Amino acid sequence: MPTISNTDAEHLAPNGEQATAECPLCGGLGYLREDVPIDHPNFGKVFPCRCQLANLEQQRLEQLRALGNLKHLHRMAFKTFVPEGYGLPPDKAENLRNVYEEARRYADNPEGWLILFGGYGSGKTHLAAAIANRAIKRGQPVLFVVVPDLLDHLRATYSPSSPVRYDQRFEEVRNAPLLILDDLGTQSSTSWATEKLFQILNYRYNARLPTVITSNNDLEEIDLRIRSRMVDPDLTHLLTILAPDFRLSGVAQDRSDLSSLSIMQDMTFDTFELREDELPADEQANLKRALELCRNYARHPEDWLVLTGDYGSGKTHLAAAIANSWTASGETALFVVVPDLLDHLRATFSPHSTVRFDTRFEEVRKAPLLVLDDLGTESTSPWAQEKLFQLLNHRYNARLPTVITMSQPIDDVDARLRTRMLDVGRCTVFAILAPSYRGTPQRRASRKDRKRDRRSG
Repeated sequence: MPTISNTDAEHLAPNGEQATAECPLCGGLGYLREDVPIDHPNFGKVFPCRCQLANLEQQRLEQLRALGNLKHLHRMAFKTFVPEGYGLPPDKAENLRNVYEEARRYADNPEGWLILFGGYGSGKTHLAAAIANRAIKRGQPVLFVVVPDLLDHLRATYSPSSPVRYDQRFEEVRNAPLLILDDLGTQSSTSWATEKLFQILNYRYNARLPTVITSNNDLEEIDLRIRSRMVDPDLTHLLTILAPDFRLSGVAQDRSDLSSLSIMQDMTFDTFELREDELPADEQANLKRALELCRNYARHPEDWLVLTGDYGSGKTHLAAAIANSWTASGETALFVVVPDLLDHLRATFSPHSTVRFDTRFEEVRKAPLLVLDDLGTESTSPWAQEKLFQLLNHRYNARLPTVITMSQPIDDVDARLRTRMLDVGRCTVFAILAPSYRGTPQRRASRKDRKRDRRSG
C-alpha cells in the first residue's frame, strides 16, 4: 500500500493535524492509497494510516462531547454525588442509596439499558453524567445528550449551511458505543420527533447497545412503542428515585412559592374548634366526624378526600391541618388555592418567567400530598378546566393523596371531575354542615362569655 505525495497528504489531513513523523508505513504522511487495479472500487481513494487512528478517534470523541455538552457536566461524578440525600426520611434515603449503587455497577460494566425515573432535581442527570464521565475516563466513547437538544441537532442538519449531513448525525447517535438520553419526555411530541426517537431506540434495542435514559415522566406517559422496549426485563433495568429536589435541600419542601402552607402553621388539629357551645347537636356531631376523618387521613394519606361546606365552616383549617401533620413527620406537601395555582401556571408563559410551564405543572401533578383549596372559585375558562382536569386525572389514575376543599355542591363540578369524585373506591366526600365560624352572633357571645369567665377566675 504505497504512500501518496506530500502535497496530497497535506491537503487531505483533517484540521491541519500533522501525521506521525516516524511511521514506517506512510513515512510520516498519515494517509495511504491502496495499490489496486483500476477497476477496483477503492482505486484512487485514500485511507488514514494506522498512525492516525488515535488522532481520528480523539477527534470523534471531541465531536461527541461537543454534541452532548458533556464538558459542562464534568463535575458530575460519583464522588460528588450525595447518596444519602439531605434530610430524607429513611425509606427515601435507602432508595437513593440503592439507585446510586446500581448506577455505579452499570458504569463499571455498561450492558443493556439503565432507565432512571424521578422528579426534577432528584439526581437522575447527575448519575447519568457520572456514568458518562466514568466511561470517558477509561477511554470509552460516549454520547450524552438532552433529548430536546438532540432533536434540535437533527433538525439543524436540514439547513443548507449545516456542516453535517442528517444521515451522518443520525448514525452518530444511533450507533454511539454508549448513548445517554437525558430528559426523555420533555421534547415536543410531534409525529416527527416521536418517529426519530423510536427509530434510534428501536435500533439500539435490537442491537443490544448500552443505553441510559432519564425521564421525569411516568412510564405510562411514554410512547407505547418505546415503552414496550423499556420494560423488557432481559435488556432493561428500571429504577425510580423517590427523593425530592436536591436544589431545595435544607428548605422545607412546603416552601415552594406555590404553597400557602407556611402562613397556615397555626391551623392544626389541636387548634381546631368544635364549637360545642355554639352549634346544635347534629352539627356538632358532624364536625366531630369531620375532625376524626381528617386525623385518620393525615396518618395514612391515600387516594382523595373532598371536603365540602359553606365558606368559613372549617374546611381550609382541616385541610391545612392534614398538610401540617404530614410535613411534621418529615414528608412533603403542597397546599395551594386553586385560583392562585392557575395564576402561577399562566405566569410561566411570560418571557420573564424563571420557571417553565412543564416544571411548574409537574411540581403540582406529582406532589406527594396535594391540597387544592377552594376548587370552583377559579375562572371557568376552557384552558383552566383542561389544566385542572389533566392535573387531577393524573393523580386519580396514579392514586396520589389529594385533598380538595370546595363550597359548591358536587353536582356543580365539571362532569369529568365529578365522576372521579363519586368513585367511592378512590374518593371520600364529606359535607361539613356547620355554618361559617366568622361573625355569628353565637360565636361573638361565647367569646365574651369565655373572656368574662377567665377574668372572674
